[in-house]
Amino acid sequence: MRVLITGITGFVGSYMAELALAQGAEVYGACRWRSNTENIESIRARLQIIEADLRDQSSTQEMLATARPDLIFHLAGQSQVMTSWHAPAETLHTNIIGQTHLLEAIRLRGAPFPKVLVVGSSEEYGLVQESDLPVTEQHELRPLSPYAVSKVAQDMLAYQYHRSYGIPCIRVRAFNHDGPRRGEVFVTSTFARQIAEIELGLREPVILVGNLKARRDYTDVRDIVRGYWMLLERGEPGEVYNLCSGRSHAIQEVLDFFLSQSSVRNIEVREDPARLRPSDLPNLYGSAAKIESATGWKPTIPLEKTLMDVLNYWREKVKQARR
Repeated sequence: MRVLITGITGFVGSYMAELALAQGAEVYGACRWRSNTENIESIRARLQIIEADLRDQSSTQEMLATARPDLIFHLAGQSQVMTSWHAPAETLHTNIIGQTHLLEAIRLRGAPFPKVLVVGSSEEYGLVQESDLPVTEQHELRPLSPYAVSKVAQDMLAYQYHRSYGIPCIRVRAFNHDGPRRGEVFVTSTFARQIAEIELGLREPVILVGNLKARRDYTDVRDIVRGYWMLLERGEPGEVYNLCSGRSHAIQEVLDFFLSQSSVRNIEVREDPARLRPSDLPNLYGSAAKIESATGWKPTIPLEKTLMDVLNYWREKVKQARR
């Protein structure tokens, strides 16, 4: 089985590659020439890396011709909500045009088509009332950021290409997922990195935070990629599936856990206005009933283990940077 993972050097892409290798697949990974390959260094010798830029149609077609995949996990794109506020046009171009080029390249190559997993986000749901929780796949999409708008467009493009051309696209809306290797701009990693630096005396005992009242649905990335694989095995083309834990935790709870595990006591918590979003939801969690019914998937890794692994990852990374 030949598997193509776009964005293979990223946080989720690297875990997806590890899982695909464990399943015995021949793994091709697409990334841009300047991509940081740190996340895949331990498995790079077992991967077929293709330099490609999905924003360029000819580059995308060459990537597909080289990989000739049976399965495609489309993970490449601009993945940060905060970045999308500062670079909305770039976010829309990268995510929407990049996926259009991928689907067009698949269409032009003709049948038999590979199965394609298009990864969306819980951000697509946007404005959600407490009475709407847990959110199901039938909930209206009311995006509240340029990133969310781009994900809605990717979602709809996958549906359109399936209905118009028969490309077996399966759509997933992943809620928050975390684990080691998560980029430092994301909340769990920024907390963990700051604590690791405080413990080594590299910064004063002050941790900068954004909105701590928001509640989010967290799942371990290792459970998430297992769900992605199961969806391409057993999911229904054209359908969309939530991937989530089904419960929410306040960001304050996440911070409190990290503080409780720190060797430094009396760390001051200070709000940083730069970390606040122009619009934010007080609470969001989803229903995973549809994916569980279709595939049997359930998350298995407790949040406490995920957070502890993130903290230890940053402790080691900060130590290495100091040497």
